[in-house]
Amino acid sequence: MPRPTSRRTVLAAAAALAVSAGAGAGEGTAAAAPPSAPGPEPLVENAFWASYADWRAGTGRGTLAVPGARPALVIGTPAGTTDYRDPHTGTVTTWEYATWTGPAHRSRVPATELIASWNATAPAGTWLQIELRGRYADGTDTPWYVMGRWTAADGDGDIRRTSVDGQGDGRSGVWTDTLAVDDAAGGTRIVSYRLRLTLHRRPGSGLTPTVYRIGAMASAVPDRFTVPASVPGPARELTVPRYSQHTHLGQYPEYDNGGEAWCSPTSSQMIVEYWGRGPTAAELAWVNPDFADPQICHAARFSYDHQYGGCGNWPFSAAYAATYRDLSAAVTRLGSLTEAETLVRAGIPLITSQSFREEELTGAGYGTAGHLMTLIGFTADGDVIANDPASPDNPAVRRVYRRAEWETVWLRTKRYNAAGRVVSGTGGVCYVYWPAEPSAAQRRALRSVGLL
Repeated sequence: MPRPTSRRTVLAAAAALAVSAGAGAGEGTAAAAPPSAPGPEPLVENAFWASYADWRAGTGRGTLAVPGARPALVIGTPAGTTDYRDPHTGTVTTWEYATWTGPAHRSRVPATELIASWNATAPAGTWLQIELRGRYADGTDTPWYVMGRWTAADGDGDIRRTSVDGQGDGRSGVWTDTLAVDDAAGGTRIVSYRLRLTLHRRPGSGLTPTVYRIGAMASAVPDRFTVPASVPGPARELTVPRYSQHTHLGQYPEYDNGGEAWCSPTSSQMIVEYWGRGPTAAELAWVNPDFADPQICHAARFSYDHQYGGCGNWPFSAAYAATYRDLSAAVTRLGSLTEAETLVRAGIPLITSQSFREEELTGAGYGTAGHLMTLIGFTADGDVIANDPASPDNPAVRRVYRRAEWETVWLRTKRYNAAGRVVSGTGGVCYVYWPAEPSAAQRRALRSVGLL
C-alpha cells in the first residue's frame, strides 16, 4: 500500500470543514470557474493546458504545437543537447532536448499543496521532465521544482522513471509527487505558478515524446479529523473488472514485490480495462506465464518510481493510464461523495486514496497507512461499492462499505493511527481516467469537478 505515514501531507489551518472543488475554463483551458452558489471559498483548483491555443500560449525553445483532434506538443528542432546522469543506473547519456514553459497561472486557491499530472506518450529513446515554479504571496518565487522525470519505456538505453528527493527552499519542498509549503499554519501560501516541460530524445533519432495535457491541482484543505456527511444520491453500479493485488504477492521484487504494494497499479488496471484498453499479448510477453492476470504486473512495472521505490506515485499512475489510446487522466481532490456520485452517474469510476485503522472501515478486515481502491458505485442506501484490491482473490474484490465511514477515511486530513499518534490523511485525493472524447454527460460531470 503506497503511502507510509512518513509521507507528509502539509495542510492549511483553515476553519472551514467542507471542500469545494473548482472547475476549469478561462486562461486557455487553465483556470477555475467561480463557485456556482454562495458558500465557502473553494479549497481545490485544477488548471490544465491541452488545446492548440494553450500550447501556443507558452514559451517554446525547440518545441512544436501540433493541431488536430487531440492537439499536442512535440520536439520540433531541438534547442540543444544535455548530459543526464541517471541516479539509478549511474549511466551518463547525451540527449537532445526542447522546452516549453507555460504562462503564469494565478490560482483561485492560495495553495498549501500542488500536484502536477500529465498525459503523454514517451516511447523508448525519449523522456520528459516536468517542473513547477510557484510564487509566494510576498512575490518571491520557489525554485524550479522537478515534479517527475518520466518515460513510458525502461529499456537499457532509457532513463529510469523517477521522482526527485531533497528539493526545498526553507519554505516549501517536494515530497515525491507533492509540492507542499512547510508552514501552512503560519500562513505560507503559493498564489500562482508556472509549469515547464523538457522533452528529450536520443540525438539524431527524430523521435519525440508527445504531450497531450499538462496541469496541476492547487489545494488548501483544512486540518480535520471528521467531515460532514453528504446526502446519498441515486443508486448506480458500474461494471468494472475485479483484480486482487494479493494474488501477486512475491512477484517481481524489482517492482516492490507485488501483494500489499500493488494497490495503485491494480486499481489503475481495473479502470484502464473498464474503458476497453490494455496491453497487448506482445507487451505482456515478458511476464512469467505461470502468473495469473499478467497485466497487473505490467501496470506495476510501468508505473514504478525508482526513487520512491514503489508504485504509489500518484501522477505516475495517472500517466501510465494515459499511455493507452485516447485516454485522459488526472490527479485531483474531491470534496464529498456527492461529487464522486456525479462522476459515477456519468459512467466514470475513480480511484481513491485513504488510510484507516481496521475498526474504522467496517468489513475491510485490515488497517492501512495508505491504500488505493476503485469506487465503482453506490447502493440504494448510498453506501459505497468499491473494487478493493486488498482482497484475497478476484471474486472477493467487490465490497460494500458504509457511506459515512468511507467518506471520513477518504476526506479527512488528520487521523489517529494504531499507536494513538496523530498522522496525516489524504484529504480526498483521487485519480480519474476518462476518454479523450467524452460523451456530453461525461463532459458535464468532469467539468463539474474541475477536470474539463
